[in-house]
Amino acid sequence: MSLLSPTKPEPNPSSDPASAPAPATGSGTAAAAPASATPASAVPRLLSALREDLDVVVTRDPSVRSKKEAVLHPALTALWAHRIAHRLHGRGLRIPARLLARWARRVTAVEIHPGAVLGRRVFIDHGAGVVIGETAVVGDDVTMYHQVTLGAVGWWSDNERPEGDRRHPVVGSGVVLGANATVLGPVTVGDRAVIGAQALVNKDVPRGARVLAPTAVIKEPGRRPELMEDVFTVIASAGSW
Repeated sequence: MSLLSPTKPEPNPSSDPASAPAPATGSGTAAAAPASATPASAVPRLLSALREDLDVVVTRDPSVRSKKEAVLHPALTALWAHRIAHRLHGRGLRIPARLLARWARRVTAVEIHPGAVLGRRVFIDHGAGVVIGETAVVGDDVTMYHQVTLGAVGWWSDNERPEGDRRHPVVGSGVVLGANATVLGPVTVGDRAVIGAQALVNKDVPRGARVLAPTAVIKEPGRRPELMEDVFTVIASAGSW
């Protein structure tokens, strides 16, 4: 779905984000691709995007009771600052854009490069330690938790790339990124995928897939270690709380 498409209703928070239908891409061939994401082809209008950012904090954060309280959400400050910094960056005002991004990082602990493209209704819960690189593209209705990194693989590799090549991930619409999830390099995360807490991703992720990090091993006194493989543990590893 394009970032300029009409606002769609919020998905049911109790539903499984990985099983929800993926947004249409308009190509008719996306389902056959190994990782069909919806890239952001444009940025939403500023005031509309700011209003949606505010509304989504109230919708997705159960600790926020009103829009007045949502204004104090630290990640909202980071998103609003980025919306402006991205426009400055696109007009060639790179230094003012970087200064604004640096201020936002100082007050919110969220670092978003002004060149990154963020879609509509992106929600960053808590916000602390989130890093989004310059060529990253984040689709609509993405939810990410604290310590998420959308980064590159390293200067020793990126310096060899042709000018203008993407170094950071494309994250499709409706994706959930759990706490401390790390996605590195020019990979594609398909629409409605779930990247579990602590997961490290350096390959394309198909649409609707789950990427789950290994869960903890419990060793009771006098007993052999046992892997936690029950369904509740698997579900928890996809979350972030």
